[in-house]
Amino acid sequence: MNLSEIQTFLAIIETGSLVRASERLNVTQSTVTARLKSLEAELGQTLIIRNKSGAATTASGQRLKRYAETMLDLWQQARRDTGLPDGVSGVFNIGCHPDLWQGMGKAIFSSLHKAHPELALSIWHGTGAELQRWQADGRIDMAIGYRGATSEGQVLFDLGADTRVCVSTEADSPIRFNPGYVYVEAGEDFGRWHAATYADAGTAKLSFGTAALGLAHVLQSGGSAYLPHRMVARHLQRGRLFHLSDAPPYLRKAFAVVNQAALGDIDISLHLPPAES
Repeated sequence: MNLSEIQTFLAIIETGSLVRASERLNVTQSTVTARLKSLEAELGQTLIIRNKSGAATTASGQRLKRYAETMLDLWQQARRDTGLPDGVSGVFNIGCHPDLWQGMGKAIFSSLHKAHPELALSIWHGTGAELQRWQADGRIDMAIGYRGATSEGQVLFDLGADTRVCVSTEADSPIRFNPGYVYVEAGEDFGRWHAATYADAGTAKLSFGTAALGLAHVLQSGGSAYLPHRMVARHLQRGRLFHLSDAPPYLRKAFAVVNQAALGDIDISLHLPPAES
């Protein structure tokens, strides 16, 4: 198994055709076929089935896909790490949940960048599941998210509560039965809390997967939503949004999980914002 075979296998899946894969990779179709056959022979499994419409992935091919993507990502990361320019001693990869970038994530990134100019920093946005997988695979050195658990060789830092408050573009918006209310995803615990707290309010007609998308919609189209206070604070100060104080707040704990081996001389605690209770 080599990288060219892995790249070819993924190109076939992404393009849906051996012909289009050869065009993307700028090689002949016979080369694509030879690489695929070599990979299948080494694994002892059929990975791709050719048909009239192009190419279909077998069950074995689907299982290999995730590992192939990880191997290719790690190789690309290794090339970056070993090809560092003069004055750069290493790479520190940070994964951040989209809802935590504004404020917490950006503050940590800026502090690290200022204190450690010898480091090349990279930022990846991902869901909780993606951050956990990337960290296990070694693609990121630190995960900023809502997962308060660690594996062997990892260190956990408490970032405090990420407080969500109900805000609206109208100061007198109703707390319940508000047709302009949008539901913004904030994890399973929030979903259960929301269902219990607003059991009599019906289901929101609109929902968003991240706070940034929910905030953008509310500011553009009007309405109300539960959003992180740090994201809406300046809009509250300017009068673009109003805090519906009768609506109870929701506290969601945030954490930074760091791979111990990646820390080196970095004292990560110096770059974390003060935890809020």
